[in-house]
Amino acid sequence: MKTLWNRTFTWIDERVQLSDVMHFLEKKSVPVHSHSVWYYFGGVSLFLFIIQVVTGILLLLYYKGSEELAFESIQFIMAKVEFGWLIRSIHSWAANLFILSAFIHMFSVLFEKAYRKPRELTWLSGMILLFLGMGFGFSGYLLPWNEVSFFATKVGTDIAGVLPIVGEPIMVFLRGGEDVTGATLSRFFGFHVAVLPGIFTVVLGLHLLLVQRQGMSKPLSYERLPVTDQKTMPFFPNFMLRDLLLWLLVLNLLAILAVFFPWELGVKADPFAPAPAGIKPEWYFMFMFQTLKYIPGELWFLEGEVVGILLFSLAGVVWMFIPFWDKKSSRGEENRFINYIGLFALIYIIILTTIGWLS
Repeated sequence: MKTLWNRTFTWIDERVQLSDVMHFLEKKSVPVHSHSVWYYFGGVSLFLFIIQVVTGILLLLYYKGSEELAFESIQFIMAKVEFGWLIRSIHSWAANLFILSAFIHMFSVLFEKAYRKPRELTWLSGMILLFLGMGFGFSGYLLPWNEVSFFATKVGTDIAGVLPIVGEPIMVFLRGGEDVTGATLSRFFGFHVAVLPGIFTVVLGLHLLLVQRQGMSKPLSYERLPVTDQKTMPFFPNFMLRDLLLWLLVLNLLAILAVFFPWELGVKADPFAPAPAGIKPEWYFMFMFQTLKYIPGELWFLEGEVVGILLFSLAGVVWMFIPFWDKKSSRGEENRFINYIGLFALIYIIILTTIGWLS
């Protein structure tokens, strides 16, 4: 058996130089310190994305992306397809856990100053992946074509439409017309299964390449230690095995959530029916939605919603380009102002999301 394995490895190595990869993994190391646990959330996000891809492909075998058949096709998946209800629940729960894991990963990178030179592009590509992940959630929310998703999409695209000058074209582009119709469903289906996955795959490949080339970031407190006190562990097999163990735990959590809290389908959308009370977006949009509710209808000469959306857009751009304006951190110095901003943003998101969910 060992001889067969050696022959197989040698045959592959002669053609793709697999031994070079093995040597790279053997030399690669991971810093060991009190904050090392945060390193694993990048891998968890990747694992959850892989699960979404696999379950999404399985759902795609039966899903019909049209106004007449979307809701019925999911009913068929849940009632007639063997384990179809489980696959759909896993897909939905994995999407939410992916966004949660990506948020945790983002804040850990921020607090550890892991965006410092030379990792500016790593941060930038990671932020693009987070935004694309939220785009996955927004586009996929409409696909069941149920009552809640229909009116939530209508509210979400209406909010985009209030932007001055560009708002109306953006709303029409998203909807495929003036109103949320079957054309909107077809467009969101295309975004969800083709456009966004294609862009996400390219950016993810770049992000992983940058992480592998640059290695794990070291906190400032770790870098100040004498070289003899800077502990490391081999990436392969030590860190990889720990990563795989966490993947297994996440898979178990996902299975528990999918089995005991299956994702509901609800009632089929009726465009002519009044909107039900209490329409809410997904939890990762909740803090923005709740903020807009607190802004007065008129602020100076602008609508309150317009001011809120512009402020969130500006905050997103500033946040995305932190590595390029945080010059103090780029020089390897501590910048507590960024920590205060990050802590405020984290508390704000948690509180507003909680209020919105409970209200």
